[in-house]
Amino acid sequence: MNAADLGLPVDVPSTALFTDQYELTMLQAALRAGTADRHSVFEVFTRRLPEGRRYGVLAGVGRVLDAVENFRFDPAVLGFLRERGIVDEPTLEWLAGYRFSGDIWGYPEGEVYFPGSPVLRVEGSFAECVLLETVILSILNHDSAIAAAASRMSAAAGGRRLIEMGARRTHELAAVAASRAAYVGGFEATSDLAAGFRYNIPTVGTSAHAFTLLHDSERDAFRAQVDSLGRGTTLLVDTYDVAEAVRTAVEIAGPELGAVRIDSGDLLLVAHRVRAQLDELGARDTKIVVTSDLDEYAIASLAAAPVDAYGVGTQLVTGSGHPTCSMVYKLVARAASGDRRAPLVPVAKKSLGGKASIGGRKWAARRKDAHGIAEAEVVGTGPVPDALAADQLMVELVKGGEVVAREPLEAARTRHIAARAGLPMSAVQLSRGEPVLPTEYA
Repeated sequence: MNAADLGLPVDVPSTALFTDQYELTMLQAALRAGTADRHSVFEVFTRRLPEGRRYGVLAGVGRVLDAVENFRFDPAVLGFLRERGIVDEPTLEWLAGYRFSGDIWGYPEGEVYFPGSPVLRVEGSFAECVLLETVILSILNHDSAIAAAASRMSAAAGGRRLIEMGARRTHELAAVAASRAAYVGGFEATSDLAAGFRYNIPTVGTSAHAFTLLHDSERDAFRAQVDSLGRGTTLLVDTYDVAEAVRTAVEIAGPELGAVRIDSGDLLLVAHRVRAQLDELGARDTKIVVTSDLDEYAIASLAAAPVDAYGVGTQLVTGSGHPTCSMVYKLVARAASGDRRAPLVPVAKKSLGGKASIGGRKWAARRKDAHGIAEAEVVGTGPVPDALAADQLMVELVKGGEVVAREPLEAARTRHIAARAGLPMSAVQLSRGEPVLPTEYA
């Protein structure tokens, strides 16, 4: 795996600086104090879902595994840290040999989660685990927010095709990660070629209004596009007059015209008129694609419209109003001493203001009712009850520093569809409400 595979600039071959300075200063202080080697358990979880959301969607696990593998302090990185005086020489010497050698367990990518769900557990020495906090949270908070928005849009679309097209609305590297997360959440294609290249996501795209405006007439533009891309292309019909554009499109491409795209106006009304016109012109198989600042609510409002596909940009790549999941990375247990045989001691933050955590290494399971539908997220620190043994959620991702659970992106996408289907029907309601499953602590 190299920098390009991670969506990084090619001159940054390491993910080690995707971190906050205090991770390194904590390391230095722990090395001096003799506590850096204490066996430690960190967990990633969120205390609450974004307001009104019924479930979360875990995305970015594959990217986390890549980031852990590439977390290396090469000479250039060490030189930067030395020049800035961020840590001392003994710490730099320690960092030069850094390789994560611990274990990581977590929910598999695409799984749903709820408040308190231990979506990731990182275990090893304090020193090697604490350094990974920021990069893990950066990936999971971003990707899971996008996947949750994508899942809500997918549910609202009711099986109609969804296309991610938000690259121009976010940072160029975030756009690639957003395309990946959207695919996990239920989208079928992206307009972003970097995402297609890196993650093998299907890509689509034909033309914008600029192409029509370039030509002396709309007819000339449509003719040029059909001559180049074939009759199965998608023609953008709202640059001037929609009805006239649809008529011209069918005249040029014939009934084999692949699709027309509508990007403005009252989409519900215009879609009905365009469908009727296409049918009258004999283009009954021509699809209708709508774009124009869609979100899950707009998509749901078009359920009765003769729309075949939705293109979504801004609202998707910004998490539809919730660009982060507020996940945290907390120490929940550590060894009583530096002795490898020392027992683990549960530890927890006791802060006021709803920021307390629960100590101890945790397991998680999803209890189901008699019909096989989930009814509770159960989280515990003791032995797993026999009744929940088959419903445990966490899987081994990294063992002794080696990734053991890499999988195709398609597997995460398929898993999410199944996980969402296993929730109560109210999970996909767009009205505001509490998490669809309660979190119970055993």
